[in-house]
Amino acid sequence: MTRSRSRKLKRTGFALASVPLAATMLVSAPVVMAQEDSGAATLEEIIVTATKRAENLQDVPESIVALGTEQLEQLHVQDFNDYVKLLPSVSYESFGPGFSRVFMRGVVSGDNGNHSGPLPSVGMYLDEQPITTITGALDLHIYDIERVEALAGPQGTLYGASSEAGTVRIITNKPDPSGFKAGYSLEGNAIAHGGLGGVAETFVNIPVGSRAAVRLVGWLERDAGYIDNVYGTRTYPTSGITIDNAALAKKDYNPVDVIGGRAALRVDLNDSWTVTPGVIYQKEDTKGIFAFDPNVGDLKVTHFFPEKSTDAFTQASLTIEGRIANLDLVYAGALLNRNDQTYNDYTDYSFFYDQCCGYGAYAFDNDGNLISPSQHIIGKDHYTKQSHELRVSTSKDNRLRFVGGLFMQRQLHGIEQRYMIDGLTSDYWVTGWPDTLWLTEQERVDRDYAAYGELTFDVTHSLTFTGGIRFFKAKNSLKGFFGFSENFSSRTGEAVCFDPPDPTPGGGLNGAPCNNLDKTVDQTGSTPKLNVTYHIDDDRMVYATFSKGFRPGGINRRGDFPPYKPDFLTNYEVGWKTSWAGNRLRFNGAVFDEEWKNFQFSYLGANGLTNITNAGAARIRGLETSLQWAATRDLMVSAALTVLDPKLNQAFCLDITMSLDECAATAPDLYAGKGTVLPVTPKVKGNLTARYVFPLGSFEGNLQGTYVYQGSGRSALLPSESAILGKQDAFGTLDLSAGLERGAFSYEAFVTNVFDERAAVGRYAECATAVCGAQSYFVPNEPRLIGLRLSQKF
Repeated sequence: MTRSRSRKLKRTGFALASVPLAATMLVSAPVVMAQEDSGAATLEEIIVTATKRAENLQDVPESIVALGTEQLEQLHVQDFNDYVKLLPSVSYESFGPGFSRVFMRGVVSGDNGNHSGPLPSVGMYLDEQPITTITGALDLHIYDIERVEALAGPQGTLYGASSEAGTVRIITNKPDPSGFKAGYSLEGNAIAHGGLGGVAETFVNIPVGSRAAVRLVGWLERDAGYIDNVYGTRTYPTSGITIDNAALAKKDYNPVDVIGGRAALRVDLNDSWTVTPGVIYQKEDTKGIFAFDPNVGDLKVTHFFPEKSTDAFTQASLTIEGRIANLDLVYAGALLNRNDQTYNDYTDYSFFYDQCCGYGAYAFDNDGNLISPSQHIIGKDHYTKQSHELRVSTSKDNRLRFVGGLFMQRQLHGIEQRYMIDGLTSDYWVTGWPDTLWLTEQERVDRDYAAYGELTFDVTHSLTFTGGIRFFKAKNSLKGFFGFSENFSSRTGEAVCFDPPDPTPGGGLNGAPCNNLDKTVDQTGSTPKLNVTYHIDDDRMVYATFSKGFRPGGINRRGDFPPYKPDFLTNYEVGWKTSWAGNRLRFNGAVFDEEWKNFQFSYLGANGLTNITNAGAARIRGLETSLQWAATRDLMVSAALTVLDPKLNQAFCLDITMSLDECAATAPDLYAGKGTVLPVTPKVKGNLTARYVFPLGSFEGNLQGTYVYQGSGRSALLPSESAILGKQDAFGTLDLSAGLERGAFSYEAFVTNVFDERAAVGRYAECATAVCGAQSYFVPNEPRLIGLRLSQKF
C-alpha cells in the first residue's frame, strides 16, 4: 500500500526530516523550490535508501537528514568537517583531518579514544559498505556525491555494531547508461591568518552501449595553513637543559594536500540483474597540528618536533542487485585498506612529568650524561576491513513486506606507536628499536556476524506496524607487545613477556622483541525494534518507535583489568512529519528519551596506559523541530532547533575498585555525580538559512545566507577535568554566498565564517589532564574563508 505526492521538479531541494533530537541543531542547505504549472512554489520530494529501500523521506518513520547533490555544492561541502556541521543529529571532536570522532544524539562520554579502546558509537558507510575505523571516520573528499544521509538513534536492526547511536551514509552518484555526462569545478580561496588554497574536481560518465556505463571522478585539493609554530624555549627542571624550536618555527604551519579518484562500472546484465564494481583511492598529507595553545596566542603553538601525517586508503567494492520471482536480492561486499603514519610532538608529557616527578633523571646517554628528555611519537596504523552483506526484500508495494539478511565484517588494525627520546642510552631501548623508550606493536581484530530482519504490515490504509530484530555475534582479539624494556621497568613491557619468554630482536609481532598480550573476548545478543506509524492523510504522519543499539565489548591491555562488556542504548521516540499549504511548508520533529547503560569509558591509568571500564549510566532527553518554507517561487527559508538534556542518571567513579560513596568522599577528582551533564554536545543548537534566486539579465542570480548558533558544552565528563580544560563556549557563525548561472556554467563567490568567529570543536591535553592540563589545547573551527568558484556541467 503506497502513497504518492505529485511534484513537478525544477531543481534539487533540501531535506531535513524528523531531525534527530539530540546532538545538534543546524541549518542545512536551503531547499530550492519546484514550480507547479500554476506557478506556486512547492518543496521537493526526496528519495532516500537509509532503510534499505528507496522511499520518500517524508514517508519514512525515522529521524533522517538527507543532503542532496546541489545542497552539498551550494554549501561548499568538500570534506568531513563541512558536512558534519550540516547534520543536525551529529557532533564531533576533531584532532585533524582523518582523525575525528563522530557522535549522535549526545551519546558521548568524553573518553580518550585510544586505538585499543572502545569501538565508535556511530557507523559510517560509503554506499552499502561500512567504513568505520577506530582512529576516526575516513575523511573522504565530497564531490559528485548523490547525497549524505544521517540516521539518528539506535540502528541496531539494519546496521548493527557501531551504529549504537546512529549511522551516517555517503551515497555516490552511480554510472548511468542513459547518456554522456561530465563536469568540472575550479576554486581558489584565501583563509584568514593563513595563505592561499584551491580545489580542482572533475567527473565524466561514459555509456558503453545501452546496458553499461563507466563513471570516473577525480579531485585535487590544497588547504592553506593557519596555525603558526612560533619560536620558543623550554627548560627542564631536573637537568636544566634548554631546548628551542628555531629549526621548526614557521607561519601557516598546518597545510593539507589531498589527491584522489573514484571509478565505477555498471553493467545491466538483463532487465533483472545489475553488477556494479567500484574502486576509490585517496591520499591526504597534512603538516603541523590543528589546535593552538592559548598560553602562546590565538592560532599559535610552540612545538619542538616535526608534526605531520599521511593518510591513504583504497576501497574496492562490488554490488550485485537482482530479482528472483517476487524477491529483490542485493549482495554488497567491500575490501578497505587504510594506512596512516603520524609524527607528533610529545614534549608536554616530558616537561610536566619532569616537573612533578623528576622524570628527566632517567634520560641519559650511553656515557651517563643527562640529555633532553623530550619525547616525540612516530605512529603507524594499518587497516584491512572486509564486509559482506546478502539482503532480500519484498516489494515496497506489498501490504505485508519484509527486508532481512546476513552480514559479516572483519577488521584488522595493526597498531605501532614509538615513544622516542633522541640519544637515549641503549640500555633503555626496547630491544631492537633504537631510541624507543616505549613501544606499542599490536594487532587488533574485530569480527561481527549478524542475521537480521524487519517485517512491516499495513493494518489499514493509515495504520502500519513494523517489528524487527538483529541477532549478533562479536569476537574481538588483541595481541602483541606494549611497554618498556626490561632494564627500564620490571613490571611492564619486556619484563612480563611470555612469547618468547626471553626477548630477542624481532622475536614478537611485527618485529617487537616479544609478545606480552594475547586476549580474546566473545559476545552474543540481539537488538529489537518496534514501530507504529499513523498517516493522518497523505501529507501528515505521526510515529512512535522503540529501538535498541549496541556496541561490542573488548580487551583491556592491562593484565589486572577484565575485558569490558558491550553497552546498549535504548530509545523511546515519538515523531511527526507534515506538509502544509500545498507542500509549501514542511514541519517535522521528534521527541525522544534514551537510556545508555553501562557505557564504556576509556581513560589514562598508570604509565599513561589506557584502561576501559563499564561504569556509568546516562539518560538523554531531547526535543527538535525543523521547518522549511517555500515563501515564494524564488525564496526558500529553513530553520531548525534542537534542545538536549544529556545527563548521568547514575553516579560515576573512574576507579572501579571503589564504591561510589567512597569515591565521592576520598577521590573527588575521579567522581561525577548523578545529574552531571555529558560532554562535547551542546544543550542547544539552532540555525536559519535563506536562499533567494532572481533573474539578472541573461543570468540567473542567487544569494544565500546561513547562520548557525551552538550553545556551550563541557569538555570532559569528570568535573575535575572539565574545570582544568575549560568549557567549549557558545558561538555563532555566518556564511554568505552569491552566484550567477547561465546554461552549463556557474560562477560563485562565497565567505564562510564571515566574522571569523573562534569556536572550539575540541579541547585536550597531551597527557593525563591532572598532569598536563595547565597546557591544554584548543581545536578551533576553520577561520574565515573567502573563495571564488567556476563550474561547468555538460
